Formats: sequence, C-alpha cells, structure tokens
Amino acid sequence: MFESTEATQYNKGQFKIALCQLSVTLDKQRNLAHALHTIEIAVEQGAKLVVLPEMWNCPYSNDNFAKYAEDFDDEDASPSFSMLSQVASNQGITIVGGSVPEWNNGLLYNSCCVFGPDGKLRAKHRKIHLFDVDIPGDILFKESDTLAAGNTPTIVDRDVGRIGIGICHDIRFPELAMLYGARGAHLICYPGAFNLSTGELLWELVQRARQEASILFVATCSPSRDSNGCYPIWGHSTLVGPFGKIIATSGHEETMVIAEIDYSTIQLQRESVPLEKLRREDIYQFVDKSAWKP
Repeated sequence: MFESTEATQYNKGQFKIALCQLSVTLDKQRNLAHALHTIEIAVEQGAKLVVLPEMWNCPYSNDNFAKYAEDFDDEDASPSFSMLSQVASNQGITIVGGSVPEWNNGLLYNSCCVFGPDGKLRAKHRKIHLFDVDIPGDILFKESDTLAAGNTPTIVDRDVGRIGIGICHDIRFPELAMLYGARGAHLICYPGAFNLSTGELLWELVQRARQEASILFVATCSPSRDSNGCYPIWGHSTLVGPFGKIIATSGHEETMVIAEIDYSTIQLQRESVPLEKLRREDIYQFVDKSAWKP
C-alpha cells in the first residue's frame, strides 16, 4: 500500500528550485509584472522549478479574493493564469504557481496551477482545508466566509519529479502528506501565508514533520511580511530535505530562495530507516479514498 513504484525514475535527479517570496500590493498588474520579472531572475540563476506564494496576485484578505479572482476557463479574463503559462513556455521550466482566487461555476476557490515547460496546465489544486480560526485576543479569520473547499488531492509527474500540492492550511493535516508519500511523491510544495502567531509556533515544525512521514522533500513559499493588507504574514519560505534537514530558508522580507534538490538522498534515507517495512498494518491502516492513478 505504501510502495512507491515510480520513485526510482527520478531518484538520481538533481536540480535547482526557486522559492519566490514576493511582496504583494493592491495593484494586480504590478503584482503580475513583478512575479514575471522574479521568475525570469530565478531562471537566470539556474532554477528548473519555480514556486510562487499563496495569493500572490492580491493581498490575503476575504475582502480581496472576489475582486482579484479569475475564471481560468476564460484566458482573456485570466491574466495571472496566462502570464504563468507563457513564462513557463518561454523559459522551459515547471512552475508551481502559488495560488490565486479562482471563480468556477459561481464558487470562489483558492487555487494553485502547475504549468509544464511547454506552458500547458498540468495540474490544478484547490485548497482542501480552509483556514477557519478564532484565537481569542489574537486572530479571527474564516476563509469559508468567501471560499469553497476543494475536494481532490493533487499530484503531478514532471521532469523535476513527482510533486504533491497543498496550500497553506493543508500542511496542518498529515493525512494529505501521507497520501502523497504513498503515491510516490518526491516533493510536496505548499504555497502558504501563515500569520505571525501560527507561523512562529508551527511553520518550521509542520514542514519538518510532513517530510518525516514518508521521507521526501517539502518546499514552502510565502508572501513577504511587507505585503499590503491587514493580515500579518510570517514569511520564512523554506526547503526541507529528508530527515527534516533545513536545506535553505529565508527571513520575512521579500527575497528568493535558490536551493539544490537531490532526489538520491531520499532513497538513502529510506534505506537507513525503512519506515515502509516497519509499519504495523496489522494494527492500523492508511486508506486512500481518492481515484488518482499515475
């Protein structure tokens, strides 16, 4: 059940990943132009996989999501979608496009699009676990006031490996990461905008914990803290490797994290600590209810 039959085709892969921690403004066109320029710089520095933050085309706020939302089925009305498709094709890279608000059939989603080097849409993940919290004296925020939840885990095969996708609060749920590990993922990308309170307490902790369940790579990408809006963002975009090693991270300011991923380390660590063999499925079982096939 936990066998990763496709893992070996990438496990010697080495490439550079770029985590673009962008400052987000109220000006959507400025955000698009800035993201495009940052992606081009990432490619100049050798990145083959570029990851953008959660809600990079608008400030993170329930008041903004509908105003900045796009219908991806109408390319003329989807400048964020079109820009990512074009730059992926022009630069010949894979882009995990952070997330932007998406209109679809009258519902509003927090959605991440993955584009291949040919510019085609290869996967779309709608945030499964909405961020609804009420911490007395600290923060009250309910995404469910405006957003609908996605219902489908997202995993995609690219030239840079088998990648699972989650968005921000999705990282709090180990079951999703275990599902991706069971399906042979080498890397899970989580665009996210943790706030100051949960970020300081949990951001690094949950990243390291998610890789440990299956021994793989975890990449997170946040907006920078100086982004516009009333939601205080933690920042600290990070790449975590097998055994919870922090390979590269940032502070809270606008920046770009460039780091090397080497999939051969996954197999080395799995051989050192063979979790798949040690699992007690006579006592407990992991159940995958989705219909995904490689």
